Amino acid sequence: MNTSTCFALDMANHVAHLVMSRPAELNTMNPTFWRELDEVLTRLHSEGTARALVISSTGKHFSAGMSLDTFAGAISMDDQSPEGRAAIFDLLTDMQATFTKLENLRIPVICAIQGGCIGGAVDMVTAACIRYASADAFFCIQEINIGMVADVGTLQRLPKLIPLAVVKELAYTGRRLPASKALGYGLVNEVFDTHEATVAAALQCAREVASKPPVAIWGTKQAVNYARDHSVEDSLRQMGWLQGAVWSNAHVREAIAAMKEKRAGDFTPLSALQSFKALG
Repeated sequence: MNTSTCFALDMANHVAHLVMSRPAELNTMNPTFWRELDEVLTRLHSEGTARALVISSTGKHFSAGMSLDTFAGAISMDDQSPEGRAAIFDLLTDMQATFTKLENLRIPVICAIQGGCIGGAVDMVTAACIRYASADAFFCIQEINIGMVADVGTLQRLPKLIPLAVVKELAYTGRRLPASKALGYGLVNEVFDTHEATVAAALQCAREVASKPPVAIWGTKQAVNYARDHSVEDSLRQMGWLQGAVWSNAHVREAIAAMKEKRAGDFTPLSALQSFKALG
């Protein structure tokens, strides 16, 4: 298991399991959190070894969101000049890019959520593919309660997941959305009695994903994300190009043979990515 200040990373059977590991601090998001998460996602994206990523947490809450200490001096938010305000835009763009890496990761991302999923944590989980929750979980767009607008993805991604009127209610009031209601709205896929059962379900789902041809999973994620933001006509055209790029007779034959023979399929992993900048 690889450990860092804010996370522990485990890899087994092509499933990466990233665990937030600061329960005493409610797994809040300080600058180290952002740096370490960005580094882990960049590595998983480039290596091509993992076929699915599970993100879970420790302690009472999944995450209480942005560390308030950050606003007390770790990050400078200068609103006294146009230059300072322009720098706020660039800072937020950089922070947004880290959570967008979850969305653009070459593999599916599954979150196992317990307790509070608050503020920046909502930004984070809405960038994932699948969300499981324990019965005690709740979601809160906390930013409005501390006098600001949610700015790292919640207001852009949440309306793609649940009814717009519900998004507005949560965003305007800062109310908590309990797991049971989140299930009804479709924000989470399933609710479990305990945190342990939630993590187990997430890992089981990840193992099922990892048993499929990685390039077919890659293509499926590409197609679903594209269809979310484009018309049916455009998405069908993109599907034709995509299928033409990733189709494999060998993978189809192996998948069918594995089903008939009741065994695990043997599929080619995704290629490791080379950084063009590192080639010079």
